[in-house]
Amino acid sequence: MKTKITTIVLMLFFLSFSSAQNLGLPLQEGGERNSVTIKSPCLTIEQRDAIKQELKSNVEALQRQNKLAYDANTARGGHPLFIWPVQKASTVTYNDVWSISGHVDHNLAFNNNLLDYNGGTKTYDTSDYNHQGLDIFTWPFTWHLMETDGVEIVAAAPGQIIAKGDGNFDKSCNFNTTTPWNAVYVQHNDGSVAWYGHMKNGSTTTKNVGDMVTAGEYLGIVGSSGISTGPHLHFEVYTDNSYTQLVDPYQGAHNSMNNDTWWANQKPYVNPKINAVLTHNEAPIVFPNCPTTETPNLSNTFDTNDTVFFTVFVRDQTAGDNITLEILRPDNSSLFGNWNITVQTTATYWYYLYSYNGYFNMNGDWTWKATFGGETVSHTFNVSGALSVNDEAFKDTSIYPNPCNDIVNINSTTKITKANVVDVLGKTVHMVDDMAEEGIKKLNLTQLSKGLYFVTLEGEQDQKKTIKLIKK
Repeated sequence: MKTKITTIVLMLFFLSFSSAQNLGLPLQEGGERNSVTIKSPCLTIEQRDAIKQELKSNVEALQRQNKLAYDANTARGGHPLFIWPVQKASTVTYNDVWSISGHVDHNLAFNNNLLDYNGGTKTYDTSDYNHQGLDIFTWPFTWHLMETDGVEIVAAAPGQIIAKGDGNFDKSCNFNTTTPWNAVYVQHNDGSVAWYGHMKNGSTTTKNVGDMVTAGEYLGIVGSSGISTGPHLHFEVYTDNSYTQLVDPYQGAHNSMNNDTWWANQKPYVNPKINAVLTHNEAPIVFPNCPTTETPNLSNTFDTNDTVFFTVFVRDQTAGDNITLEILRPDNSSLFGNWNITVQTTATYWYYLYSYNGYFNMNGDWTWKATFGGETVSHTFNVSGALSVNDEAFKDTSIYPNPCNDIVNINSTTKITKANVVDVLGKTVHMVDDMAEEGIKKLNLTQLSKGLYFVTLEGEQDQKKTIKLIKK
């Protein structure tokens, strides 16, 4: 498996504005993460040979027991048409959870002689191996998704389980291992066989060899077992259990293995999509040292004084693409700010990070929205603690003189309807309740002895403010 890491840029924006504006270009850009150049097969030669032998032995055993679903003598019809073999779990709220890091290599020469089904180089080889499957990695927060069972591997077509392996370490970060992967192997009605590799330890289906599965049925969780540098599914297909003829499920001019697609709905070669639009209470840690789980710092609830971090995670962006971003206020969704990004770098996955504070002065549900690849994805976050217009005016209410002798004057643009004075023990020592038109303008505290007091003033719309008072 070629490592899934491609160039990543972190864009951090600190912008100020008062009304809806085009927010323009970033004032600050973060660093970048480069791809690891080491390449290696997903399996050693010995492991691959052992798997093939196990599969053949299991098929022979099922046949002897009269339990083999596939019968070469009676099989009719064409090959299966696959559905997509990964899906997000029901607990995941992201818009999507995957991208592709590598296709089957159709150039049989080695040492970086690359050719995928579409004529591109989205594949890899080594000195003695051409990539033999489709690598689908999870995005964003790939380790966090694995830890929380966020991305499920499902059967791409109905068939019979002819082998499975589990119990192996699932947090591999390099190619210097000979630990086997966790995997499930399914034979279809036409005799073709699909390999589903790199599963999370302990996640494989509870079904046994010989049991049938339906298309879309759970097989396991995307993990990083075996020779791997991060959680992904390696999906490898053969025409029959001789394992001499690979299948590339994609139809394309440069597919030298099969003439037609094996997908029920073949996805585009470049498939731009928004994987997630999120808010955070701190900047997320997206790329910790492998295999440390990312720290998403997800939050949808904020106080008006909080700093809100906004992220957009995309896949298959191409230089020149446009991404439109918006933040909408709760009041009938009026525009707080909007801006456009012209993509500078082509990448299989990318993310943008923004940070704002001091502008969320309206309580309610705000909307963070992104448009890219022909779709719009919205994320709602709640703000509370913002002062209303009346509360804002009331916060300037004051008393004088302070310290005082006997008489205290009240300075307020808001009508004061109640005043309550308590001592340091919390006991009420003086109270005035006046609903007259002019309200309360002053307090006579002659009867109070010298000391520290707290005066709570209330406005006619239930505003409250407590002020510390010293009587001399």
